[in-house]
Amino acid sequence: MAGKKFAVNDSVERLCSACDTETNHTVVTVTKQGQISKLTCDGCQMESTYSRDVKTSVTVGKTKSGSPYDRTRKYRKGQAMVHDVFGQGEVMEVIEPQKIDVLFGDRVRRLIHAQV
Repeated sequence: MAGKKFAVNDSVERLCSACDTETNHTVVTVTKQGQISKLTCDGCQMESTYSRDVKTSVTVGKTKSGSPYDRTRKYRKGQAMVHDVFGQGEVMEVIEPQKIDVLFGDRVRRLIHAQV
C-alpha cells in the first residue's frame, strides 16, 4: 500500500475479519496523501479504520459480526469476535500460544485463550 495513492470509492482486496476471506473492500475515506483511512467490506459491510497503514478500529456493519469470544478455543490473526464486555473485535496478533492482542473499538487489549 505504501507509495500508491487511493481515492474514495476505489476497490481494494483485503482480508475481512468477519468474512474470514480476502474480499473486495470499498475505500470510504483517504488522507491528504492518498492513503486509506477507512474501508468497508463489500460483502458484510464491516468498516475498518486505518492510520499509517495500520488497522486501528473495526465497526460492525449490517450483517455478521464474528462469533462470541470463548476462552477455551484457539484464535488466529484476522479472526473476528464479539466479547461480552468489549464488543466487536479483531485478532491483531498471536503473542504466545495462549495470548492474543485484539483490536476493539476503543483500543487493543490482550486476552488469554485456549484455556481448559
